Amino acid sequence: MPYSNFPAFLAGTVLEPWLSLGERAWFDSRNNGDYAKWRRALDAMPDLDPNSIDLSEAVRIGTSQDCSGIEQAQLKDALQTLMPWRKGPFSLFGIDIDTEWRSDWKWERLRSQISSLRGRTILDVGCGNGYHCFRMAGEGARLAIGIDAQLAYSMQFQAIKRYVPQTPVFVLANTFENALAMLADKPEAFDTVFSMGVLYHRRSPIDHLLQLQDCLRPGGELVLETLIVDGEQGYSLTPEGRYSRMPNVWFIPTCDTTLRWLERCGFVDCRVIDVSVTSIDEQRSTDWMRFQSFSDSLDPADKTLTVEGLPAPKRAVFVATKR
Repeated sequence: MPYSNFPAFLAGTVLEPWLSLGERAWFDSRNNGDYAKWRRALDAMPDLDPNSIDLSEAVRIGTSQDCSGIEQAQLKDALQTLMPWRKGPFSLFGIDIDTEWRSDWKWERLRSQISSLRGRTILDVGCGNGYHCFRMAGEGARLAIGIDAQLAYSMQFQAIKRYVPQTPVFVLANTFENALAMLADKPEAFDTVFSMGVLYHRRSPIDHLLQLQDCLRPGGELVLETLIVDGEQGYSLTPEGRYSRMPNVWFIPTCDTTLRWLERCGFVDCRVIDVSVTSIDEQRSTDWMRFQSFSDSLDPADKTLTVEGLPAPKRAVFVATKR
């Protein structure tokens, strides 16, 4: 199972309280009607041993030479049962999972701008299927823990982890708040904390930043990626209803506003390391994610606007240090 070596990484650390709670706290499949289908798919995956693993320049595990045609077909069928695949891409034994997001593009924009991850204990809040956690391992992280409440993403993580069981990456199917409640009030357990694509979904962005800060050791680094809009310090767009077809977007600040929020929360050395306009090449429908995607959220007559008439998505990455 993907959590078999998890206790070894937690023992003797601030995260040790998670051990007494058992796997139910790390992975809870109750009340999900699709779990049995997903479990059958994972159980049907063939036992394969990759001759090559690349987590540094991609998430590429094995090649088609490491399996028979029948085994590759079995694997592809199982992986397709776990659709839709949103974060990636992944390559498993010659099967290329063309995900909705080119998450590798985001990673390339920030990897050289943040502190080295070698030897670090890392938390990734809202990690999805753990794609970036695998890339963190490729950068030499001692341990990368992702948290995401969507069980479907945890099942996708398990499919990847099956073939790299010793990789120090784990995705917990739980909420960030529940995970914090399992620890001390201020665990200060992580050298680096990532929060990418989460802040604008929070009713209280300041509380989210303070929670992230509580997870960092003194001197630890926060990597924050979020939607932003153009404007002056103090301005934040508050959509009246949906934004880019998303129903749960609360605040979209300017870069200067975000920097002020970080400073007010007590972070130091706050800076912007990347600003990029989301493109229909970076987020789109694929054979592995066949639903509506980014292009459907833009005004057909003016791609600088969303279908709601608001500024089209632009994202920024911020880095800040805990005092």
